[in-house]
Amino acid sequence: MSANTQKSREFTGRHMLATILAFFGVVIGVNLTMATLASKSWTGLVVENTYVASQQFNRKAEEGRAQAALGWTGRLTIAGGEVRYSLSDAAGKPVPLHGVKVLFRHPAYETEDKTVTLGLASGQEFAAQHTPKGGVWIVEIDADAGLAEPYRDVRRIIIFHGALQ
Repeated sequence: MSANTQKSREFTGRHMLATILAFFGVVIGVNLTMATLASKSWTGLVVENTYVASQQFNRKAEEGRAQAALGWTGRLTIAGGEVRYSLSDAAGKPVPLHGVKVLFRHPAYETEDKTVTLGLASGQEFAAQHTPKGGVWIVEIDADAGLAEPYRDVRRIIIFHGALQ
């Protein structure tokens, strides 16, 4: 007769410590991953009063359609610590502007918002010194082209290493 003797493994305090550390390590790792993904991808927009915003929607949509009918195209460049903007008509000719204001809005943090007034640089191109922080931004450009309302150009952009991507 052969004796089949197997030594049973004992569950010790060290095993329990490793199990607990592994469990909480996984939980903390998942939480950090989800928080990082959420902070980098959330682009929600919050308005102060949803009722007022809903009442203004139709008027803003009509203004947008009238502006789109002009066929104008805005050109925004951000590089080397400088923001530049120009506007051209449907034929590609520069539209004379009297002034340009650019609002950089961070989708998640209002404290990061900054308004930059561009000055005439050359021809009909306006420029100013500004380097937005890297990340996603909503850029609202109001260009005074002599119309009843400023020409409004709104874009969602990505800044990487101080340049528009």
